[in-house]
Amino acid sequence: MTDQERTSERPTTAVVSRSAPPSLDDRASGSRDGTSRQDRRRAGGSRKSRKVVVEWVLLIGGALLIAFLIKTFLFQAFYIPSESMTPTLKVNDRVLVNKLSYKLHDVNRGDIVVFEAPDDPAADGVKDLVKRVVGLPGETVEFRDDRAFVDGKPLEESYLPDGAKGVTSPSRTEFAGKCEPPADNSKCVVPADSYLMLGDNRTESKDGRVFGPIEESAIVGRVFIRIWPLGDVGFL
Repeated sequence: MTDQERTSERPTTAVVSRSAPPSLDDRASGSRDGTSRQDRRRAGGSRKSRKVVVEWVLLIGGALLIAFLIKTFLFQAFYIPSESMTPTLKVNDRVLVNKLSYKLHDVNRGDIVVFEAPDDPAADGVKDLVKRVVGLPGETVEFRDDRAFVDGKPLEESYLPDGAKGVTSPSRTEFAGKCEPPADNSKCVVPADSYLMLGDNRTESKDGRVFGPIEESAIVGRVFIRIWPLGDVGFL
């Protein structure tokens, strides 16, 4: 028997190739749906970011909506641009106006109110004016001897500047022809649903003596508190 034949008679051993078992890292790097832990973490972070953005959008939108509703229906801030209401209100004072006041009760004499400026050159292009209510619907307001009279009785006006109590004469008084007859340059019968507004600083105020009574529908609200400057904060 040749060497070649002896070699061929030796039993052969089959060699089976086995792949190494997956390491812990390999098993951890995937999931049943083929998504890696890193991909899941990235997706979760993206969802969280979107949630935060949505929450902030809702928060800011809600705050703006509340501010709009408050300004439209409840309170609104105004600043005083002139000396027409001194000494009660000074230039650059900030005040809050209650827009609900006259939904709950009538306009009262002595109230300080903000109203839409009439379409009159005397308003100097100002959108809103602040004055004091002096004449109520149906009353006759008359100026005599630089004093205001309501239905023939002198009006007590403690809010007028010291040393100028009773001074009422502006540069011109004509009521813009908006008073009920009889009327002249010193007398006004206030129409129904209207009010005669005057500034406290009578010699410097362009008010109802110039542009006439104001309809109730033009009243924005009642000034009830000064909020600036801080040293003068208080109810009016």
